[in-house]
Amino acid sequence: MKRETIVVAGGGGFIGGHLVGQLRAEGKKVRSVDVKPFDEWYQRFDDVENLRLDLQRREDCERACEGAADVYNLAADMGGMGFIENNKCLCMLSVLINTHLLMAVHKHGVGRYFYASSACVYNADKQRSHDVVPLKEEDAYPAMPEDGYGWEKLFSERMCRHYREDFGVYTRCSRYHNVYGPHGTWEGGREKAPAAICRKVIEAKLSGRHEIEIWGDGRQTRSFMYIDDCLKGTRMLMDSEVVEPINIGSSELVTVNQLVDIVESIAGIRLKRSYDLTAPKGVNGRNSDNTLIQKLLGWEPSIRLRDGLEKTYAWIHDEYVAKHAGSRVAGAAKR
Repeated sequence: MKRETIVVAGGGGFIGGHLVGQLRAEGKKVRSVDVKPFDEWYQRFDDVENLRLDLQRREDCERACEGAADVYNLAADMGGMGFIENNKCLCMLSVLINTHLLMAVHKHGVGRYFYASSACVYNADKQRSHDVVPLKEEDAYPAMPEDGYGWEKLFSERMCRHYREDFGVYTRCSRYHNVYGPHGTWEGGREKAPAAICRKVIEAKLSGRHEIEIWGDGRQTRSFMYIDDCLKGTRMLMDSEVVEPINIGSSELVTVNQLVDIVESIAGIRLKRSYDLTAPKGVNGRNSDNTLIQKLLGWEPSIRLRDGLEKTYAWIHDEYVAKHAGSRVAGAAKR
């Protein structure tokens, strides 16, 4: 009997939740798997199979992969730079997820396997200047990735390669560059720069304290990819003949200061800036070279940062207002 189930590992997370939503909208049979309690999933749909499993455990990976046609591995213990610089061991333990999923995929004869890697695999020596040269896929070697998180991603890419070469498992690997959008973490320490900046600007505007603290000197350069481009690139790569890891990222380079400029413009406010030079800031410069993806897939991410941030800001604003309105109601009830 033809298999139809598509497994999304990390389906309770940011990218995974969006992928589940897209697949179910297309009428696909979806199994969404995550370790978090159901009420902590960013998006959960009652008309798909939702499983709470710990994919660091081999037996849970086997349960997740039973009868599956495709597996998308978007599961990892990770967050923004503040998290990954201070939780290197937790980040590296995600190697268990990819390893045990590959073992289960091989055992159960799953047709296709996708692994979400990261631009954090790239050699740090190539990212020391703010005026960064866009990173090509070949720049991952000789290896000197982000400590902890980057090493786990690079090792897991190699695991995918060797499962393909040794056992014939269909594997595809993306190197995502800073994905952002609605329905993701925006507070609590795991949020990434776009969400953190949106939240800080919202806080400043609503509180009347027109100040913002920026991690680093604001001159760090990055590109940021909106979630819709991420999903499109992911699906295209899964359906392609591209077997080596490939960049999926925007090439629209901005400084962190320019990122703040855009969010301030969306909010209609100007804030006094201070800079915490002791805070985690990551590499000085990183951008995606999209030469290879254009050549092999005839496509690259194209959603403008301003356009994606407008949607992201609006969603975080509503979440922030709803949460703090609830806090005020609870506080009034206690009084």
